[in-house]
Amino acid sequence: MKDNKATGWKGGQYKPFSSSEVKKICDGAIEILSRAGMFVGTKTGFEAFKAAGLDCSEDTRIVKFTRAFIEDKIAGTPHEVVLYGREDGRECNLSGSQVHVGTGGTALYVLDPETGEHRPSTLVDVAGCAKLCDALENIHLFTINVFPNEIKDVDKIDVNRFFWSLKNTSKHVMGGVYSMAGTKQVVEMCEMIAGGADALREKPFVSFITLIISPFKIDERYGEVTCYLAERGLPVVTPTEPICGTTSPVTLASNVLMHITETIAGVLLVQSVRKGAPVICGSVGSITNLRSMHHVSGAVERGMIHAGVSQVAQHLQIPLYSTSGTSDAKIVDAQAAYESAISNLLVTMSGANYIHDACGLMDLDLTVSYEKMVMDDEILGMCSRVLRGIEVTDDTLAVDLMCQLGPGKNYMAEEHTIKYMRDEFFKPKIADRDLRAAWKANGAKDATLRAKEHVKEIQAEYKPLGLPEQVESAIRERFDILEPA
Repeated sequence: MKDNKATGWKGGQYKPFSSSEVKKICDGAIEILSRAGMFVGTKTGFEAFKAAGLDCSEDTRIVKFTRAFIEDKIAGTPHEVVLYGREDGRECNLSGSQVHVGTGGTALYVLDPETGEHRPSTLVDVAGCAKLCDALENIHLFTINVFPNEIKDVDKIDVNRFFWSLKNTSKHVMGGVYSMAGTKQVVEMCEMIAGGADALREKPFVSFITLIISPFKIDERYGEVTCYLAERGLPVVTPTEPICGTTSPVTLASNVLMHITETIAGVLLVQSVRKGAPVICGSVGSITNLRSMHHVSGAVERGMIHAGVSQVAQHLQIPLYSTSGTSDAKIVDAQAAYESAISNLLVTMSGANYIHDACGLMDLDLTVSYEKMVMDDEILGMCSRVLRGIEVTDDTLAVDLMCQLGPGKNYMAEEHTIKYMRDEFFKPKIADRDLRAAWKANGAKDATLRAKEHVKEIQAEYKPLGLPEQVESAIRERFDILEPA
């Protein structure tokens, strides 16, 4: 399992918009940023915008942007951001329509892998999900996907979440952060692991998620953290989460436009603080259940929205952090599978660069299931096969072979079959493809039970890279690292 390195897939087959519609969305974003502007609560960011000569109201904290300023900052934004792992070959190049997928959500609950109980998540789950992600073949990055509910001190959350993630996966680790103090601890810890600030900046094996608040607000806490990370030259995602019908207008087109407008504002913030700093725009939003007024995570429209944002981001040549694979199911059932499959296929085919939440998240983004992580890994493997496409050459068409054999013959023993049979088809680990008699003889297990067994196998047998002993000791001496219990 350790030999499966992340290289990404080539997307871009699904384009919801025409080129004229993409331009209309971009022009709409510029108009909103110039006419309505953004509330900017961060002092550092506000002063950076003011120093650039923008219209900045001290009374309202509203900043209005000119077209020239927006276009200049977008042009200067890195078109490529590389997220490294701690082992060679696990780097992820976020550019163009190259696709990588991972976990995400910072869920408050898990379905316990032993009992199936719905319970609050803990550090045990931070470590457990990181280890499972490390072992899964089709997951490229680990976005810390659960919250350690036992930690009550907000300034201890970040360093513990990142420590237990890094100890259990050598894939790139991305995570949201909860305080400035916690963010600084994580950066210092990762510099210790990397061998210094320059080494971490050169090959960042961690990245950070802040937030733009819909509608049109950069708040003080997330804004200051964003500015700090920009100053350090570390990759930061500036995602936004407008919800159709509540925090954005109800139509899909307007939601895509709000996503683009708000996340561009985050990009402008980063580039105003440090020109050329690595920044990733982001889209997380969805639609509203207008009966109950809560957001819906498994709607097909959510996949359509994020595919649309992906197409616009590619036009702007800004790396994108996107969303798919989520479900509103409360257990790992057919609903969990088909909702995840449809959105994962839509958004991977759109060419979104890093798709978070693609694995394990359910229950309106509140719960992570270990079994669903395994099943989603298989769904994503199928998506990767779709993205690889059908190769058409003289050899794959096999015209000469078909003419040579003619009517009534089979192809089982042919060299052509032997040449292609190992790589032409996706090989599932969870799906059952046996005849019914063999399925019954093997215990008549459904997909959820087979996924559960695979989780247990990984928990028992898989050994992640871990951290160097001396480095881990120094980290434990420097920071208040809590033990999972």
